[in-house]
Parts: sequence; C-alpha cells; structure tokens
Amino acid sequence: MDMTDKYVGRMLDNRYEIIEKIGTGGMAVVYKARCHRLNRLVAVKILKEELAGDAEFRRRFRSESQAVAMLSHPNIVAVYDVPHSGDVEYIVMELIEGITLKQYISRKGVLNWKEALHFTTQVCKALSHAHSRGIIHRDIKPHNIMIVKDGSVKVADFGIARLQSTQNTLTQEALGSVHYISPEQAKGGQVDARSDLYSLGVVMYEMLTSHLPFEGDSAVSVAIQHISAIPLMPRDINPDIPRGLEAITMRAMEPDINLRYASADEILHDLEEFRKNPSIEFNYSGVLSTRNGAEPTRAVPSTTIARVEPTLQKPVRTPRNELTKEEYIKSNRRASRTAGLIGIFSIVAFLVFVFIFMWKYFLSDMLFPKDETVTIPKFIGQMYDSISRNPEYAKYYTFITTEEYSEDEAGTVIAQNPQPDRTRVVPATGLIEIELTISKGDEPNLTMPNLINIDYREAQVQLANLNLNLNVKTEAVFNKDVTKDFVISTIPAPGEPLIKGGIVYVTYSLGPEIKMTEVPDCEGLTLTAAILRLEGYKLKYEVVREHSPTVAKDVVISQDLVPGTQVEEDTLVVLMVSDGPVEPIDPDPEEPYIPVGPTVPETATPEPPESSGSRWPFGAVLPQYAR
Repeated sequence: MDMTDKYVGRMLDNRYEIIEKIGTGGMAVVYKARCHRLNRLVAVKILKEELAGDAEFRRRFRSESQAVAMLSHPNIVAVYDVPHSGDVEYIVMELIEGITLKQYISRKGVLNWKEALHFTTQVCKALSHAHSRGIIHRDIKPHNIMIVKDGSVKVADFGIARLQSTQNTLTQEALGSVHYISPEQAKGGQVDARSDLYSLGVVMYEMLTSHLPFEGDSAVSVAIQHISAIPLMPRDINPDIPRGLEAITMRAMEPDINLRYASADEILHDLEEFRKNPSIEFNYSGVLSTRNGAEPTRAVPSTTIARVEPTLQKPVRTPRNELTKEEYIKSNRRASRTAGLIGIFSIVAFLVFVFIFMWKYFLSDMLFPKDETVTIPKFIGQMYDSISRNPEYAKYYTFITTEEYSEDEAGTVIAQNPQPDRTRVVPATGLIEIELTISKGDEPNLTMPNLINIDYREAQVQLANLNLNLNVKTEAVFNKDVTKDFVISTIPAPGEPLIKGGIVYVTYSLGPEIKMTEVPDCEGLTLTAAILRLEGYKLKYEVVREHSPTVAKDVVISQDLVPGTQVEEDTLVVLMVSDGPVEPIDPDPEEPYIPVGPTVPETATPEPPESSGSRWPFGAVLPQYAR
C-alpha cells in the first residue's frame, strides 16, 4: 500500500482529515486536508514512511518545523500548526492555490523584465525576513516559489532549512538542486545567507533568458561548472534586458562569496534604485571574476581568431639553357603534375563556390526554414469566436484564455499579453503564445443567502464559497428561542444585495441565559407571605399540607431547599404547610369506638380527595403552582 492509500481519508489528531496527495519532496509528502476545528483547507506535510524510522531524519524534520514556525511574512507560506502525533511526524501549512514559478517560465519562456523585477523583489523580502531570524532556505529555485492568483509570490518548502545557530557542514549530502546551488554548496563548504542570494541570482538569470547558466550531462558536471566556469552574460542571450538588471543578476551570482551581495536588503536597495531609473548602470568591481583561473565559457569572436598566412618563397630556377637533358625531363614531369593538381583544385573550388551559392539562396531555406518576424495585432475589442476561427491567426498564434467579469459584452477580448504592436519571431516549428482575457459580461448581482437557523460555522463556509472576499463578523447573544450556535439574524438580511469585499454581520445564539437566585427562608411565614417571598425571588413553589398540633393552620412548617442556597431561577421549592391539628371524630353510641379511623382493606386503593375540599383522615396533599 502506498502513502496515498495509507493516509487519504485518515483523521490526524481528531482534527485534520487527509483529502488527497498534492506533492512529494525530498523528505516528506504533502497532502491537501481539511481542518475540522476551523473548517478550512490546509496543507499537511508528513515525513516519508521510509525515513520516519531514521532518528537523523526525524531530527531534521523536527528542526524544520521549529524553523518555519518562527516565520510570519506575506511572501512566505504560513505554518499553522506543529503537532506531534504518535506514529506520524507532520506540520500543517497554508494551502496555496497557484502555480510554481518554474511552471510559469515553462509556459511563457522569457519573462518581461518588469515581471522578473516584480517576482525577485518579493522573494528578496521573504529571504530578508527569514535571514533576520537566522534561517537559511538552502534550496531557492523556481520550483519552490509559488505564484498566487493575485500575482503575489510565496516562498515555499523550507524542506532543508536549518537554524543558522545549529548549522553543520554537510559534505556528505547533496543539498539543494544542482542547477541552483552556490559554489560553496557544491564544494560541501560552510553555507550562510549569501548562498540563498546566489541561488536567487540563478533564478533571475532563468527568468530573464529562459535558460539555465550551466547545463551538463550529470549533476557532478553542473556542480563543477558552478565552481569553475563563467556563464554567458544574460544580454548575450536576450539583448532586451536592461544593463542595470543584468548587473544585479550577475553580482548575485558572483562566485566569490566576498564579492557577492552581503544581504537580501542590499539586493532590495539596488532593485529599488533600478525600479526608479531603469536606465541606471551599476559599477560592480569583481563581478564575474575568473574562477580559479578558468576561462569564460563563451564563443570566441571570429575577429580575434589569428589568421596565419603561409610565406611562399619563389624557387630559384636554373636557366633552361643550363639544364641537362635528364634535369629538363624531370622538370617537365614536375610541371605536368603541378598543372594537374592546379586543375583539380580549380574544379573543387568551383564546386565549393556553387554549393555555397546554392546553400545561401536555395538549400538553407528549404532544409532549415528561417524564423519569420511578425507584429502582434490588437486582439482587444474583438470577439474571441472570430479570432479563434481566423485562419491567418492560426498560422502564427496559439491562444491561452481566461475569463473575467467586465462591463464589455460577453465573449469580447478585454486584455492581451504580449501587448499589441510588439514584434515577435515566429519559430519555424512552433507558434507564438498569446494570453487573452475574455469578458464574461456583467458580474451577477449576488444577494445574501438565507442563513437563519443554521449553524453559524456552516454559514461562514457558505459566505466564503461566494468568492466575494467578504469580511464576516460574528456576534454571540443569549436567546432562549433559538438553538445554541444557530444563526439568529444577518446584516444584510436574506435577499439583500452583497458588495464584493463588504462586511457581513452574523448574530448567532448562545442558548438561554442561565440566571441564579437565592432561596429565601419561608419557615414560620403564612402561606400567602411565603408565596409572595418566593415569587419575589423568581422561584416556583409547591404546597404540601399536613396536620400539626403545634403549628397554626396555613403557616409554613418547613421547606425542602436550605435557605441561602444559590439556585437557577424558576426552581421549584416545596413548602410543608400546617393544616392544623387532627379534628376528633365523635363515636356513634351504637358502634364500637375506633380511635384511629375507619378500617381500610390492605388491597384497597385510597380515593383522592375531591375538588370540593374533602380531606384524608390523616391529612391531604394539595399541590399548588406559581402562576
């Protein structure tokens, strides 16, 4: 049974219900889960089963939990909970709905430098926050940078993050992804915050050029290049990159750690200066210093190739009239061979010339078609149906569409990327990718649903599902008529319109309010006075009468609750009230006198007293209740 079969559907700590697996990392598997206590979706990261038995891996996993729990920043994936369940090591994190920067680069190719600046600035802010708390990410790469739907960025997966104060040199482990590791990581040396800045520089390089600075057949060859090679300058690949942004990228990728940026705040400062003035140029001494004497891995310009022309010396010939017959014959033979070689060379040269001519004007275009340059048309304002059916567009473009509500007619293009009138090259074997935003028409007028008499937590879920970014405020009040935790009222009321981002007030019941009162002392009072006293204390009463030779009729003999006791209002108090002494019965002279009363058979059931007020021989019980 794999990890999915084992954990999906399982409830962790009676709180987190695992729904599905959404990713796998080096040490852990990430699941989508629901927190039943707060009724929200979360991400649960569980240590891999094959590593859970290893004490070192468990220690590192717990170290990660301690590290990320210290971080709280809008550009870092939040950690909600760091529980420690019996047989499962896991942490609970914010669930991000979006795509990775790697996926974004794969879809778009070269990013606009403004986009690259926007993403880099947010990652820098996240690293600045983490580094200020002594935490190094150690695995910065586009795969660990999430792009949220609103365009913001969140750095994820501090899977091998480690507290700087407890960091050790790990020469035995290949930490991070080899295409993004710093030279000191590749050497297995000491790692500090500047290693994250190098990895960020590689990410910037990839965003601006859609290429990695170093490629190789194996991880070892790539790691060696990080240590000893120099990449092509980004502008050699993409001349549209501003020089200032190129300089920031290459200083972040400086192989000499002492010449590299010292902190994320330094990069942020230069990024801000560049943002204010994109034409700025930075003078960084030592950027791209030669690594251990290695030569840059760049193509050598043809103008620098030395051309060596052979020096031809004219042979000194002996005059013909001075040659012997044998020498003359040999000379003629040499001349014939030379003439033949010259003829062959001339034929070869002619064939080469013909081939070059044919290649330049005919064969190259036939075998290797050249890229065609086109100008992006303005799609904004057109109907998408007509665009998608246009055969001319189909020759050059492929469309990726998203939909939004707008005032424009449904089906109309309201935005595009790239912008109109931009020149693009159509690959011979592909199409230009165009992102179009299509109007869905006017946004429907959403009204407040009827949430009365449902659990207020379910009401919050229903409001969240409206996707209106509502600010829901709840208030709890006592109410004896509405079940506890159920909604009493809402503002706006059911059926009234809702405003996106507006405030909704939900009032729900705490159940009836329990009020306490004190039991008064009613002993010795007349029944009327006792009833008035109990009613004044908001208590109910019941009267039990009995004969008493010592207490006057209608006077309270005793009560069942001790005076001074705190009880809930409307509690029943039983009063024992005197019915006076037993009245003697005159004996009939013709019948024998029975001092106790008439004989009642053992099996007989006494009849209850009638409403006219007849009493039992030994007293009657007459219940009375408060009005």
